[in-house]
Amino acid sequence: MTIALNRHHATFDLATTTPVRVVDTDVHPSPKFGELAPFIPEPFRTRFAKRGEGAGSGVYYDAPDFAHAMAMRVDSYPDDGNFAGSDPDLLFQQLIMEAGSDIAILGPTNGSPGQTEEEVHALAVATNLWQDECWLSTEVNWHRRFRGSIVAAIEDPAAAAREIETWAGHEYFSQVLINAEMRPAWGDPRYDVVWAAAARHDIPVACHLSRGRYNELPMSPVGFMTYNHDLMVSYSMLAANQVMSLIFDGVFDRFPTLKIVFIEHAFNWILPLMWRMDAMYAKHGVPETGLKRKPSDYVKSNIWFTTQPLDYPEDKLELTNALEWMEADKVLLFSSDYPHWTFDDPRWVAKHMPEHMREAIMFQNAIELFHLPKEVPALPGQKRALGVITYISRGTENDARGVLARFGVSGTVVRTIESDEEVFTVSLSQETRGQVAESRLHTALEAALNAEVRIISA
Repeated sequence: MTIALNRHHATFDLATTTPVRVVDTDVHPSPKFGELAPFIPEPFRTRFAKRGEGAGSGVYYDAPDFAHAMAMRVDSYPDDGNFAGSDPDLLFQQLIMEAGSDIAILGPTNGSPGQTEEEVHALAVATNLWQDECWLSTEVNWHRRFRGSIVAAIEDPAAAAREIETWAGHEYFSQVLINAEMRPAWGDPRYDVVWAAAARHDIPVACHLSRGRYNELPMSPVGFMTYNHDLMVSYSMLAANQVMSLIFDGVFDRFPTLKIVFIEHAFNWILPLMWRMDAMYAKHGVPETGLKRKPSDYVKSNIWFTTQPLDYPEDKLELTNALEWMEADKVLLFSSDYPHWTFDDPRWVAKHMPEHMREAIMFQNAIELFHLPKEVPALPGQKRALGVITYISRGTENDARGVLARFGVSGTVVRTIESDEEVFTVSLSQETRGQVAESRLHTALEAALNAEVRIISA
């Protein structure tokens, strides 16, 4: 479906609003050719221009078909030949109108080419000026759906703190964005000036996977990985070490209101890490650790993770159990990773979240964390990702009965068609409904059937 609605012919009243139902926390805008250069001071402008011509280049993220599409959705490249994610109107059409995200948190990663503290800071300053003018202006952000990130060079903590102070009062900057690969780890007091600035303005600090280069690439405990797929499996260890440093080095005790977001670092590893940290805390206690709470309590009150990449096991119950055990409704934020090839559609992600957690993960957590509006201007023709969620079915009544059998229960399954969509109604006895975790059963049935599921009493 092509939805022709953009800033050049918006013929509706922005005063008419609609509830926010999806907040996308991982969206990557990109400068058009030459668009960032005017904001970069010399000598960095000339230096980066030479690198753009191939000087000192090196590819370490070799995604499938990288040479063809540079790890991007092929349809996200605009017709003018610029890079994927560089056209605000195309991003708005594909992500907001057609995919159904209501608010997009923009996380530009074009600061990666910096090789020194001075270069990274210069790019951060330029990127913030570019966002303000090219993405968040009244003309471009007429729909009020884009929110920017204050890119801060944590390599130079004092400079990063000044950049936070510069932009913290901006209506459309919703988070600080820093590099994840810093050494020493974030618990080192040298970074306190950054945490203090963010906490003072109550703005979350986010980090995105692999924004560093060269000597700051993520490294495993046994050195650099041999293959790209090694790196992609192991990079979560980087985030795990930062989590431990933040907690055990007392950052959250020094800054109790500090909020940290790990973008695109996966999330299912946090469950065993919380178990392990709590076990160590129980053995050593307050005198040795100096902590005021259990480590897992800090995670659940001060740290968030984005859903992409969503590791999806063959047995959907394994994912459901992990989400339940880690209390995902407290720590997860929906993200699509647009325009990358790993893009997750919000309707697909919502389907795999337990029903009682779905709204918290898809929009409520982000609204509270980023201080976002609960309603935004309504857009005629926008596809709504959440509401009454229905799916094209690939399952059958026998598939539903198989799910029931795995839960050790039986019931009646009836398939009907309502408004051209399939609905499966599962009838269970009142006694049976009291014996099972119904939210988990409901989620497992949805995953098996790819359809709306209703559980009723027989």
